[in-house]
Amino acid sequence: MASENNLDKLRELQEILSEKINLEHDIQEIPKLLVTQEEMLTRLKKTFIEKNLDYEKVKNAETEIRGLLGDAESMREKAEKNMDVISTQREYEALDKEIRDAAEREQQYRKELQQRERQLVELNEQLKQNTALIEQQEADIAERRAGVEAEIAEKEKQKDALVKKEKKITADLDPELVFKFDRIIRSKKVGIVALKGNVCMGCHMILPIQFANVVRLGGDGEEIIFCPYCSRALYYEESAEGEVEFFDTEDSGSLADLDDIDDDEADDDEEEEEKVNIDYEE
Repeated sequence: MASENNLDKLRELQEILSEKINLEHDIQEIPKLLVTQEEMLTRLKKTFIEKNLDYEKVKNAETEIRGLLGDAESMREKAEKNMDVISTQREYEALDKEIRDAAEREQQYRKELQQRERQLVELNEQLKQNTALIEQQEADIAERRAGVEAEIAEKEKQKDALVKKEKKITADLDPELVFKFDRIIRSKKVGIVALKGNVCMGCHMILPIQFANVVRLGGDGEEIIFCPYCSRALYYEESAEGEVEFFDTEDSGSLADLDDIDDDEADDDEEEEEKVNIDYEE
């Protein structure tokens, strides 16, 4: 059987890698809530700018109407004063019409002015509320940012401790084996499984009898053997009494049937290593 020492190391390495991967995931996810809060703050500020523009437009309109109202009042008052100096009926009728027209304009301007004043009150209240929300959101973000930095620092510390353990465990292991095992853990969560009879307990595929025997006998005594289908490391486990054995000569095939699978897997490994090397170079 493959070296129990190596298998034990892989089991321990699996726990460490799983925990490290979870920490890496957390480190990536933790800041996302902060991003969401910052996006909300951006939307609040955008709303404030839009409301403030609306306020300025209404304020300008209110100023203009107030000026028109003043002009109408002046015209009416002037016409009323001229009533004291008129001498003909025609002049009276003309001034009377002028006074009535000015009064109507005054009334219309007053209505419009009241409407604009109500709008200004409403917009001013909305701006106050929006300002309060922005200030609260900024405070929440500042608090959250401090918490995020502390949380990430703690998880980075935990990750560093795991990396030290990982280096200690993998010191005597083949780097290619470690690389492959790390990749398996990242993609399949579980990297080492039992081979019961001739069935892989990871992917539940039936393997050739000869291959199962190689796993059972442990290859050269040191080699870690991987499932040709799911790529997980295998260790042989005797089937429990009464459990169905899967040594079926018709279904199991032979070692020759795995050649193509091994070739494909080797190609995949080379491609993955090239990608990793490129990442390291960058």
